[in-house]
Amino acid sequence: MQHARSTLKKIFAENVCRKAGDEATLLAWPVVCGATVAERTRALSFVDGVLVVAVPDVVWRSQLQQMYQQYLAGLKQVSGQQVRNISFVVAPHATSPTV
Repeated sequence: MQHARSTLKKIFAENVCRKAGDEATLLAWPVVCGATVAERTRALSFVDGVLVVAVPDVVWRSQLQQMYQQYLAGLKQVSGQQVRNISFVVAPHATSPTV
């Protein structure tokens, strides 16, 4: 399964992120963090190497902060952008699905 995941990330990086330009890091966030985390978070912006991600509450922010290095490395690899930092901000309504 790990081999399939890395292959999919490579395909995503080569075909989607390369064509997405400035939006590449925003598109890469759900790929890097995985489906479960992506359902509860949302990449809001990517400016000057900083990705801002909305999280539902302080517990989520704390848990994601513990995975910071893993996410940062994944974003650099998949997006092809110079990601310097990830800022997790509590914005409970920003992560709610729209109907």
